[in-house]
Amino acid sequence: MLKVTNLIIILLVAFHGLNAYSQSSKTKVYIKKYKDIAVKEMKRTGVPASITLAQGILESNSGQSRLAVKGNNHFGIKCHSDWKGRKIIHDDDKKNECFRKYRSAYDSYKDHSDFIKNGQRYSFLFNYKPTDYKSWAKGLKKANYATEKRYAELLIDIIEDYELYKYDSKKGRKKAKEKDRGPKQELADIDNLVINPFKEEIQTQNRINYIVVKKGDTFYGIAKKFDVMLWQLYKYNELEENAILKPGQILYLQPKRNKAEAGKKHHTVGTGETMYSISQLYGIKLKRLYKKNNLKFGDKAIAGHELNLRKKKNE
Repeated sequence: MLKVTNLIIILLVAFHGLNAYSQSSKTKVYIKKYKDIAVKEMKRTGVPASITLAQGILESNSGQSRLAVKGNNHFGIKCHSDWKGRKIIHDDDKKNECFRKYRSAYDSYKDHSDFIKNGQRYSFLFNYKPTDYKSWAKGLKKANYATEKRYAELLIDIIEDYELYKYDSKKGRKKAKEKDRGPKQELADIDNLVINPFKEEIQTQNRINYIVVKKGDTFYGIAKKFDVMLWQLYKYNELEENAILKPGQILYLQPKRNKAEAGKKHHTVGTGETMYSISQLYGIKLKRLYKKNNLKFGDKAIAGHELNLRKKKNE
């Protein structure tokens, strides 16, 4: 009979494996569903299939984003002045922005190809070979397709992680087809357990969902992954748009509250803590934390001092 500690370790490993599988499986399903369209569009316009698929995965969160579900918009293309088709209003860098709405995902893929093929600022990309996905990714960033600083790196990572480059050549597609015919690997079924793919990442404080930033995380990547707008991440966490993420940092996915949760009345300031770090620790709006402690906004937290988290001092 297994000891309890050993059983716990086995279950944790199983959960971790299932969680990782869940996160990548939806992307694999997405690739299988749209790879033929991406190849067809590459043959029609010259836009590499790997780039198209990687952008679709990144921009639509593998088809799970609101724009993709409600508007069949897989590439985050905004209306622009020349758009005469249907529209969907969506909060992105700003509130209530106009995005293109399509009748089908195929229309979105076709319009994406035309958008790049006919866009003057993207014309230099066609000097690169369709198999040179790295130059295409860097070129898209250079042409300001997206504001995310690591956009090119994110696309390259997706292409290499899922071997999307194989769809850019006839030889690669042949190998991919042969591989698809191989034996299927079945995932071990543990009591038919269904796991939220982000369950281990999303935590809760003061009834607010948050994540802990990991090395390599970006605002753009987090926003896409958890289907949150960029402006919301900045606003919820009271950060400027030029803020830099640090590993271990708490990042809220929902608005912070006016006071800490019940039972957490006070906090004794520790060495190195700031008013902001304390507000993040308890999920309290920074201005409210200052106000509860009769402090002027901008005053520094003093180590050893006790701060009120729920009621204003002298109440």
